[in-house]
Amino acid sequence: MNEVKAAPSRTAQSVDMPSAHVEHHHGHPSHVAHHFTDSEQQLDSAKMGMWIFLLTEILLFGGLFCAYTIYRNEHLEMFHSAHKMLNVGMGAFNTVVLITSSLTVALAIRAMQLGKRAQTIWLLAATLACAFIFLVVKYFEYEHKIHLGLLPGKFYHYDGSEGIIVGNNPHIFFSIYFGMTATHGLHVLFGIIAISIVLLQTIKGKFSAAYYTPIELVGLYWHLVDLIWIYLFPLLYLIG
Repeated sequence: MNEVKAAPSRTAQSVDMPSAHVEHHHGHPSHVAHHFTDSEQQLDSAKMGMWIFLLTEILLFGGLFCAYTIYRNEHLEMFHSAHKMLNVGMGAFNTVVLITSSLTVALAIRAMQLGKRAQTIWLLAATLACAFIFLVVKYFEYEHKIHLGLLPGKFYHYDGSEGIIVGNNPHIFFSIYFGMTATHGLHVLFGIIAISIVLLQTIKGKFSAAYYTPIELVGLYWHLVDLIWIYLFPLLYLIG
């Protein structure tokens, strides 16, 4: 009489299946999303997404730079006179502050690549401090412009108390000035939020030498903020 082999019980199957599931995830780092095969693919995809986003930001500022070029060509003498009302010292100081912040965020990324979490925390904090300093300086600069009446459009009411003749239709220059610098200032504010988030996550130990993608993406964004200001400063404060 032939023996009939009993089919594996469901209990046995249920034991085998979880073990296979564990083995599958054993070689898949927790920080890698399920739809990526490895960390490198995830990092490349994240960078591609960030670069696409940064291209849209370049298009945004590109439109503002085009407006600056067109109006400056039409009102060359007025732009040259009106730009003298800007505080070159404050603009230069903010330029140094942002360049310094780009250095600190780059060093923060490198520190995390080397697994130096404490150093990364301090460097991100330094970047955050530079961002706040930039906005504080910009606040005092705006406050002075508002006090003098150097405002955009119909709100312009400067009475010449500073002894500088700003030419005809200077409100156009200050519309361009406030439009470009305020848009940039908003990006600085967004950068502060992003840097604060990755700083807190770093403090909590979320990142390591194996996974630091969010810090690198924030660094790319912050480099763009710095680069935009490097163009804004000479165009508005030096050339006019």
